[in-house]
Amino acid sequence: MSMVVAPARGRRPQAGLGGRCCGVRVASIVVTLVGLAACSREAPPSDASPSAAPPFAVLEVQPELIPVERRLDGTIEAVNQSTVSAQTAGRVAAIEFDINDFVPAGAVLLRLRSTEQRAGLAQAQAALTEATARETEAQTRYRRIADMQARQVVPKAMLDEATANRDAAIARLQAARAAVASAREGLDYTEVRAPYAGVVTQRHVQVGESVAPGTPLVSGLSLQYLRVAVDVPQRVVEQVRRTAQAAVYVGERRVPAERLTIFPVATPQSNTFRARVDLPENAADLYPGMFVKVGFVVGQAQRLMVPASAVVRRSEVTGVYVWTADGRTALRQVRLGQLTEGRYEIAAGLVAGDQVALEPLAAMIHLAGEGSDRVAQAGGAEHGS
Repeated sequence: MSMVVAPARGRRPQAGLGGRCCGVRVASIVVTLVGLAACSREAPPSDASPSAAPPFAVLEVQPELIPVERRLDGTIEAVNQSTVSAQTAGRVAAIEFDINDFVPAGAVLLRLRSTEQRAGLAQAQAALTEATARETEAQTRYRRIADMQARQVVPKAMLDEATANRDAAIARLQAARAAVASAREGLDYTEVRAPYAGVVTQRHVQVGESVAPGTPLVSGLSLQYLRVAVDVPQRVVEQVRRTAQAAVYVGERRVPAERLTIFPVATPQSNTFRARVDLPENAADLYPGMFVKVGFVVGQAQRLMVPASAVVRRSEVTGVYVWTADGRTALRQVRLGQLTEGRYEIAAGLVAGDQVALEPLAAMIHLAGEGSDRVAQAGGAEHGS
């Protein structure tokens, strides 16, 4: 009687040598297929070769020798600013200009009552008329007596008396003319005129007030000539004196200085030297009292410079588009330095030899096109796999 032993549940019969060899070959084929699929999903190489010319205008940045500036805080002030005071006594009759009004040179700012001054002028003119008549009479009498004395009709003493009367009349005429000029000047003082073209900044009197000589009337300043007052530290004042070059910065605007004046003594309280930086005539959008930066040239150094038009700002990122060595377009983040004559100093982010796009918009469009091509090629590769 034969017995058949059934295998235990759950146990699998062991494979033979031929089965193990088949499993190894299948695993190798799977690994190979996975590697090929991964390679097919990698970004395809760019069509542009490293030697291809960039499709937009670029600038190869190289170190340049540029001035090094030390920037200090300054305040704009007017070169011509003054307070006009009364030169005669009187009562304010009219005020022709108010605060913030533009006043042409020589225009009447304020008028005083001139009754007394006009009366004084009339009196002086009357005295002048009398002195003129007396001088004419004295001249006529002198000529008559001189002729008679030449014919020895009158004594010499009478000629001497006529000469003295003539000279006295001439002196009185000169005095009368001076009195008229003084009276006319006093009348002119009742019309207070602007010494130069400018803007009224303060009015010190009102209509109806009485004023005396020396009373402040109107304050004003001229916007034609402006300057910046700066306190220069002692450690850099000699370098500033040696270069004598400066510029005023208002935002991103640079205004070269016309002239630089440094005081010969330091301020005892701060040990700084006051400097005056004269601005060009009729500098636009600059007013006394404004707070500005003043850059003083203290030396020279090698720096990388790019045009301000090549710099782009994306939210909080500042950068430039560059054409890389492998023929691609990339946005490179940079750290900007000082702005000088329309160009930024690059403090970090670029190296010598980098090619910076001069047309950021064209570079951005080209970069977007490169991205679209890579996405399309990657999608086609995945679909084929």
